[in-house]
Amino acid sequence: MRGALLGEFAGTFMMMLLGDGVVAACLLKGTKATGEGWMVITTAWAFAVLCGIFTANLFGSPDAHLNPAITVAFGVLTGDFSKVLPYAGAQIAGAFAAAVVVWLFYLPHWKITDDQGAKLAVFCTGPAIRSYGSNIFSEIVGAFVLVIVVGAMGSKLVLSGGAAAGFGPFLVGSLVWAIGLGLGATTGYAINPARDFGPRLAHALLPIAGKGGSDWAYSWIPIVGPVIGAASAGAVLKAMGA
Repeated sequence: MRGALLGEFAGTFMMMLLGDGVVAACLLKGTKATGEGWMVITTAWAFAVLCGIFTANLFGSPDAHLNPAITVAFGVLTGDFSKVLPYAGAQIAGAFAAAVVVWLFYLPHWKITDDQGAKLAVFCTGPAIRSYGSNIFSEIVGAFVLVIVVGAMGSKLVLSGGAAAGFGPFLVGSLVWAIGLGLGATTGYAINPARDFGPRLAHALLPIAGKGGSDWAYSWIPIVGPVIGAASAGAVLKAMGA
């Protein structure tokens, strides 16, 4: 039953279950973590990525991209884009499924939470200040940093023997933590089209008590920005021979 697409689905599912889960815990009323802040969210997201990578490996994806922008970046680096569409489909499906489970997990809390924006934020990202130029720049930079540093972690230009077996996911988790703390406060650091689109679609379709709109007017930012940033970083890595 193991396979690359199943691995991308399962890994993205696990990442999003834990990632969206911590946002729900902090933003919805009546949980034991209500009101906890950015440090809690960014820390849990770092560990969510770690868990997602190991889960993807377990279910058959040695790539464990969990992110269409990462797949695009490796396509630019290698010249092979054959994985982009199938991986993206699996990643979006995994993110959507995880969002459904998060909705069910916190089911009693949606009704007692009045803030429609907080409910949407459980599922997808949004800007602190809506300025599309600045917002897309934030997502481009965040994704660029993600790919450059991930590329460095696996490059023989940095580590001649590569990272120690099994240690890579911890490094990537630490990187995502740093991006969240340093670059995430403007847009919520989607840096991943599947992470945003799948749960945003779930928000639109699910009968969430008291929900508002799904802010589709903003939805292109966390898709286009990460792809541009990741592709640019892939081109840089290719030029450097990484």
